[in-house]
Amino acid sequence: MNIIALRLLNQQLICPQFRDPAEVVSHMGAIQAQEYRMMRWAVEMRTKKPSAKAFKEAFDCGRIVRLHLMRGTWQLVAAEDYWMMVDLCAPKAIAVTKGWMSSNKISIPDEELMRVRDILAQTAVDKGSVTKEELVRALAERDIRMDDHRLSYHIRMAEFSGTLCSGDLQPLKATYALTANKIKPAAKMDRDEALMRFTRTYFRSRQPATLEDFVWWSGLNVSDCRRGIALLGDSIHVEHYRGRDFYLTDDCRTRGFRTGKFLLIPPYDEYLIGYKSRDIVLPPEHRHRAHNNSGIFQPIVARDGVICGNWSPFRDDCQVTFFGGEYDAGEVQEAWQRYRRYGQK
Repeated sequence: MNIIALRLLNQQLICPQFRDPAEVVSHMGAIQAQEYRMMRWAVEMRTKKPSAKAFKEAFDCGRIVRLHLMRGTWQLVAAEDYWMMVDLCAPKAIAVTKGWMSSNKISIPDEELMRVRDILAQTAVDKGSVTKEELVRALAERDIRMDDHRLSYHIRMAEFSGTLCSGDLQPLKATYALTANKIKPAAKMDRDEALMRFTRTYFRSRQPATLEDFVWWSGLNVSDCRRGIALLGDSIHVEHYRGRDFYLTDDCRTRGFRTGKFLLIPPYDEYLIGYKSRDIVLPPEHRHRAHNNSGIFQPIVARDGVICGNWSPFRDDCQVTFFGGEYDAGEVQEAWQRYRRYGQK
């Protein structure tokens, strides 16, 4: 079993199957969106013809939305999956957030929570798409002042409740919109059906992966993750490899891998963050070059799926530093030109 080749194919990092950014997000279930500029490349590098314009159109019309969802961090999700994902993931996300609030000695009474949520929602209605600075001003007009940390918790809670999601795409600033104006309401899905769909999406897009990988990525408890796998029945199977049990779905992509290919991967990309154990693609001695223990991830270069360097996304020329062997920087030019063309469409 060539785990690296299978992951590249099923993550759409080589031989991508989709032209539409929203289809990519739907295929992945959720895409980490911690770095506001680089989240766009994380989606577009998985499309047949990357286009910044296509991403913006899908984002602005609400076919792709950004919100805090799993592990208390930012993700992109497709509109068609939004309500299912919120119902499934919000309870754990709320518990995680309240734990952080407690550790920071922040307490938000229910009365304050509801009052501020109403103001945030009304401001989003009035403006259509609102920045954090505009939310601060709206609160100040009602004699409510708080530091940025406290306001961030209010915004997260509004996201978890399905009240707010991302607004229109701006170059550098996140915006917020009323979810009801972005995403159509949907009938509540049976929890087992949602769990089965969620589980299948994870393994279909990140296989081969372990139970521990799924638990880490989803933020759900182990029993829920085990149940999700069980609900898939015969459509998923286990393969033993180097002392670990990897799950693969019956529609796993297996054809299309070619050698000698470089990828310029953004920070916080699902290629690493989608798994608890990253040693298969990232040699342990180079782990600190890709991410630190505080959860800060760097832009990385992969050759044939193995992490071998870092790159600089916001430079005018290709700046690559290799740490995993001797490579010709000129061989990265094809990947660099693809990235540069993306930003011009």
